[in-house]
Amino acid sequence: MEILTALRQEEAKLQHQLTGVRAAIAALGGAYTSSITVRAGKAGRGKRVVSAALRAHLSRKAKERWARARAEKASKK
Repeated sequence: MEILTALRQEEAKLQHQLTGVRAAIAALGGAYTSSITVRAGKAGRGKRVVSAALRAHLSRKAKERWARARAEKASKK
């Protein structure tokens, strides 16, 4: 029974803190909630998907660029 009483007291304390936090958010004029909404909108977009063919093409072009860079560096020595 003592455990149950202690849990109810803890619940009342947390409820009081929650009320204070909600009041603080309301005092800010909802600025906090609007920033959450903006971030949530961006998160819902998901990752961009790149096809295997495009990935292979980009890899090939990057390797060509690095080969040119290495060749230029070797010719400067």
